[in-house]
Amino acid sequence: MDDVERIQSENENLRKIRNRLMQWESKTDPLAALSVQQEEHLDVLTNLWRDSGPSAPAPATPSQADPTDSKAAASSQSGDDIKLPAEGLQNTNEFLLWFADVSAEIEQRGDADYHKYLQQLEQRKAECSHMLDQIAGAMERLGALCDEYDFVSQKTSALNTASEQLIEEQERLQELSHEIQRRLHYFSQVELLNQRLQSPTLSVASEAFRECLNKIDECLNYIEENPKFKDAAAYNVKYRQCLAKASGLVRNYVTSVINQATEATLHPKNNVPDAAAALKAPDAAFALYYGKYQTAAAKVKRVAQLIESRSEHSLDYAQLMTDLQQHYLAQRASVMSPAVNLSIQNVKVAHKGDHCSLTRSACAFLVHVCQDEQRLFYQFFSTGAPHLTVYLEGLCTILYDTMRPFIIHINHLETLAEICSILRIEMLEEHVQQNPVALEAFATIAHQLLQDVQERLVFRAHLYLQSDIQNFNPSSGDLAYPEKLEMMESIALSLQEPAPLRRSDSRNSMISSVSSAVETESVATAYTVKQMNSPADLHGMWYPTVRRTLVCLSRLYRCVDRPIFQGLSQEALKLCIQSVSHAAGKISANKTAIDGELFEIKHLLILREQIAPFRVDFTVKETSLDFSKVKTAAFGLLQKRKQLFSMGSNNALLEFLLEGTPQIKEHLLDSRKEVDRQLKSVCERYIKDAVHMLVGPLITFLDKAQSLLAQSTPATPQSPESTKASYVLRQSPWASPQQISSIIQETQRLIKAKLAVLQRSMQLYLSNRDTEFIIFRPIRNNIIQSFVKLEQLLTTNGYSTDDMIITSCPSAEQVSILLSSASILAAEGVASFAAAARKISTSSSVDGSTVGRKLSTMSNKSELVEQPKAEEVAGQMEVVPAEVPPPAKIEEEQVAETQTQANSE
Repeated sequence: MDDVERIQSENENLRKIRNRLMQWESKTDPLAALSVQQEEHLDVLTNLWRDSGPSAPAPATPSQADPTDSKAAASSQSGDDIKLPAEGLQNTNEFLLWFADVSAEIEQRGDADYHKYLQQLEQRKAECSHMLDQIAGAMERLGALCDEYDFVSQKTSALNTASEQLIEEQERLQELSHEIQRRLHYFSQVELLNQRLQSPTLSVASEAFRECLNKIDECLNYIEENPKFKDAAAYNVKYRQCLAKASGLVRNYVTSVINQATEATLHPKNNVPDAAAALKAPDAAFALYYGKYQTAAAKVKRVAQLIESRSEHSLDYAQLMTDLQQHYLAQRASVMSPAVNLSIQNVKVAHKGDHCSLTRSACAFLVHVCQDEQRLFYQFFSTGAPHLTVYLEGLCTILYDTMRPFIIHINHLETLAEICSILRIEMLEEHVQQNPVALEAFATIAHQLLQDVQERLVFRAHLYLQSDIQNFNPSSGDLAYPEKLEMMESIALSLQEPAPLRRSDSRNSMISSVSSAVETESVATAYTVKQMNSPADLHGMWYPTVRRTLVCLSRLYRCVDRPIFQGLSQEALKLCIQSVSHAAGKISANKTAIDGELFEIKHLLILREQIAPFRVDFTVKETSLDFSKVKTAAFGLLQKRKQLFSMGSNNALLEFLLEGTPQIKEHLLDSRKEVDRQLKSVCERYIKDAVHMLVGPLITFLDKAQSLLAQSTPATPQSPESTKASYVLRQSPWASPQQISSIIQETQRLIKAKLAVLQRSMQLYLSNRDTEFIIFRPIRNNIIQSFVKLEQLLTTNGYSTDDMIITSCPSAEQVSILLSSASILAAEGVASFAAAARKISTSSSVDGSTVGRKLSTMSNKSELVEQPKAEEVAGQMEVVPAEVPPPAKIEEEQVAETQTQANSE
């Protein structure tokens, strides 16, 4: 049993070993995987083993035979082969011997497989040893082969390196040869170029000449870039000579072509009209002065392009281009200067005496000439605008030389202003802005001419302001106010009446009468529409200095620069205000103060409204020296004579130098504010005079009473005599209730009588309900305030109730009602002029009834006692005056909108 178990365990171990050996080269998870190189070596060994001779077939390994089968075979062999001895077994001893022999034989037979396997292993070991010997020999031969390969590789790489070096040397030498040939090429072309340039068959306009220029430029540039080459300076001179020859050929060719065109233009053939006749026909003139040159332009343009393309990189070509352009412009000047001069002289003769038409025609002619010359110039050349501008300025100078003598002798502002408008608007803004490049020279000359015109205009404006405004001496007709306004109002009324139709004796006369009536009616209607403003608003009814000032400013505004206009407007408005004030003083002396003040108010309102559209600052800065400190310092120096040579800080001379330096002061003069200040002053005077005209006796009594009370009242109000001072006024004979009653009645009579006249004057001069209401409101408040003061004076100065009844002093409400009723009566008194007022007034939107309601509702005593300010009156009249013609159309009478005014009834 032990043997069986041992055999089984051995078989089990063999099975495990076999399985592990099989797993060495498993395809899925090999335990000892062979590398590719090992597999190649194994294949080599296999081939070598096969070549060495066939080997005996390997016996089956024990692992390949099943242990159970070998055991069975062994038992069968042991059982089949074991035979009893032939003699047989006679006794036990023989059996034991036989059994021992059999057991030994069986044991020997059992180990036979192992012995065979051992023999096979020894055989395989011998084969492996032989294989290792073969591998060692192969490795020796492989090492020798590698050594030989390394030797051959070294020799080959050395050969390759030498070959590459030789090839590189060959290429370097070839490049050097090419570089030498290339550099020598720039030196060897000079003789060839000289021969070509001296050839009589060479044409400047040919392609061969272009190639010559290209080679000259190329060689010159190369030599200039490499000045250190041998003989570079000599070859530079040679190529410069070639370039000079080429430039001479170009210059001679272009000059000859331009000279031929000039000769053909100045001396045309018999079939071409002369210059004097050609100037009368524009087409013939254009063909004469531009036809030959346009023909020559095609020849010159091709050559000029060769030079222009090189002029940016070479000074020689640039100088050649300048010479060609200068020659062309000189030839054109010889052709065009006499023609332009003759044409301008013809224009001057055609517009003799009409400076505006002369300026417009001459400038238009020069504009066309400049455009044509610029167009012709660029048919020859593509560059050279500065030279062309100088040439065109020479042509335009003819215009300047022709126009300047006329301009410096023109005295009329209208003509100078019109010429300014022509030069600035028509020429500089319209023509020049549309084509600024071609008209650059014309713009320069036109600007100079415009400056001369502006200078003359400013000079004449100064003289005009001094002669026609400052030194204006009004005639009696200029100061006929309010007669002129009443006359214009009556004319407006007469135009509203329908023209009577007359019977005619014949059909023709009837037709003519009807047509004349229709014409008269249409004229009257048109005149009525134009007279919708106040008579004082009509341009023709303005005071001459006001009209002249505004006309002058409107013309200067469009013609001169703003700083100049500001200075002139400051002077003009100052002189105009002085002239209006002087005229108002004369009207006040001839008529009444009310007429003079209303006249001045109206014209100041016109001035303020008319200067509003001018979008300039009417402020002018004036600089002056203030010597007031010099005087003070001089007095101090005289008082400190002893300290003149003092060495301390109290030196009088040093103090005089430090403190006596005159100061520079800047004053801002605003014309608009000056008009407002004058208007405020006049309104204050008018309100004062109007109140005095209506309640003069009452104001006189109040002033007298206040003076008496001031004299009677002691200095200390708490003295016992202060209670007696209140009866001083009551005890005065002129302050008795009866006298006060007569004063009140006289004042009421004046209000009823003079208020209508006052309002009529305001309506006649101002003709604007808003303006009238604004000015009348402080008058009304002052009147009511005077009665309120009288009532307070009587109440506080010992007048009894009976005295108050005797005086019949009205209250503020009663005075307000009195003024309202007087205003209504005044409106009824001028009812005959209501229709004319409706046609004349333009900006009145407050009717009489509305004004009456406003006046009647002002019954609050606290509001009535309030003293109005003249600043508020002047400020509220900013847009109140009736519309007048704007500055741009100040010479025309503008038609204003009609605003209906309701009756005050």
